[in-house]
Amino acid sequence: MLKKMEKLAVAQRQRGMSLVGLIFVGLIVVALLALGFKLVPAVVEYIAIERAVQKIRNEGSTVRDIQAAFDRHATIDDITSISSRDLDITKEGDRIVISYAYQKKIPILDNVSLVIDFSGTTKDRQRKDIP
Repeated sequence: MLKKMEKLAVAQRQRGMSLVGLIFVGLIVVALLALGFKLVPAVVEYIAIERAVQKIRNEGSTVRDIQAAFDRHATIDDITSISSRDLDITKEGDRIVISYAYQKKIPILDNVSLVIDFSGTTKDRQRKDIP
């Protein structure tokens, strides 16, 4: 009877993950980290494009001036996903509005890819007043 109670007490104290469970969780963590490492350069480039577009908004008054300014920033920031010809440059009232949209395809495995749609504009977003 004492042995049964000792075994029961030992079994209740032994809690945690098994080796197989630990390996499984480790594989999931490694896969998520690998995916994150592949996504980071695309997001960093999107941030660089957004900053470049915001900077060039006031650097020129013609389409060619704005495109040339974007090309300078693209060379410095190593922007390769979009070129100055891909910018949609319009004028609304007295303000120049620059918009862009592009897709980034990130290969994950042999025939599996992740496609991300990026877009942005210098047009102010209208806010709704909260009553």
